[in-house]
Amino acid sequence: MTIQFEVNGKAVKVEVEPRTHLADCLRHGLGLTGTHVGCEHGVCGACTVIVNGEAVRSCLMLAVQAEGAKIITVEGLSRDEALSPLQAAFRKHHALQCGFCTPGMITTAHALLTDEPDADIKRIREVLSGNLCRCTGYIPIVEAVMEARAAYRK
Repeated sequence: MTIQFEVNGKAVKVEVEPRTHLADCLRHGLGLTGTHVGCEHGVCGACTVIVNGEAVRSCLMLAVQAEGAKIITVEGLSRDEALSPLQAAFRKHHALQCGFCTPGMITTAHALLTDEPDADIKRIREVLSGNLCRCTGYIPIVEAVMEARAAYRK
């Protein structure tokens, strides 16, 4: 099937099998390898992307369901060569080690802060609890998100 949607601000048209997950379409069909595939059951959060403003596990969504959607991957969070404020906060706080969970953590945090720029530490922990990390212990991740809140306030 041929599907069309917008990814990171660009219109795309891609041919997929009807059973192809969005994660595989992004990675293999479009070369956007920042979206990681971990558990393939929607549990780990590594494949999280933003679809029409909502954080979505792309391993649980079929690519054909993205017809007409606006999708943002971790590659689309920064419009230039510089890091976004959220990415810079992750770097500053050493909120990544192996980096496997990082794209999902960042897209999840971006969706949260876009809707709730004043989210408190309890809310941030609640939202990020669905993303698994084996390396950092979450404290630096939460600190990075707390710092980045200022950049999302209008």
